[in-house]
Amino acid sequence: MGKIIAVFNQKGGVGKTTTTVNLSACLAIKGRKILIADMDPQGNATSGFGIDRASVENSLYSILMDSSVNPEDILINTDIPSLDILPSNADLSGAEVELVNMKNRNFYLKNAISRFRDSYDYIFIDCPPTLGLLSLNALCAADSVLIPIQCEYYALEGVNDLLNTINLVKSSLNKSLTIQGIVLSMYDGRTNLSIQVVEEVKKYFKDKVYGSIIPRNIRLAEAPSFGLPVPLYDARSKGTAAYMDLADEFLETEEL
Repeated sequence: MGKIIAVFNQKGGVGKTTTTVNLSACLAIKGRKILIADMDPQGNATSGFGIDRASVENSLYSILMDSSVNPEDILINTDIPSLDILPSNADLSGAEVELVNMKNRNFYLKNAISRFRDSYDYIFIDCPPTLGLLSLNALCAADSVLIPIQCEYYALEGVNDLLNTINLVKSSLNKSLTIQGIVLSMYDGRTNLSIQVVEEVKKYFKDKVYGSIIPRNIRLAEAPSFGLPVPLYDARSKGTAAYMDLADEFLETEEL
């Protein structure tokens, strides 16, 4: 049975979608069957695989809000044979409002994607950078939460709120929810600040922090504009090497 992992941080610009896209791509290249559920109305995970959001007729919004839509019908294959995506489009921004008055409003995503568990090894949910109903749906659907944190001055800002949210969901809505791990991103080893942030995050989260750290890398930043995950854009870049290392570490932890 596949594992569902929400990639979440309510703070924007921390490398959340970059991690979703590139970790998923690396795991698929290493032979795992991967599904991405793009739960962010901005749809950056969708466009990160070269899919034009404007051309997507049925998105995650369709299976959240219309029970007549078959979830398998909105699946899109990517250029990596073992990686598929449930895409986002502009309609998804309306789901936040529409879900407010719905019964069992926190479990629509869980009901929609649970059927895919037997078809994939890992299902990654790319969450919006908010603590709204879309994120709550992701946390209720997930087995664990992967948290990207950037190596910058405000790295730990909002982390307490994030952990409080996870604990609240765990206590009242999803008792099996755990923290998958912490991914440190945007690391610049030339600065004392990045080094200090790594030390602080490790002190805070201890053994939950992955040893593989994602550096600041031009090729990593360029790849989304070409609609490609970095392993397909530049297989020899430092960004690719970092995410391949993270994928190895992830699998070592998961598949002992």
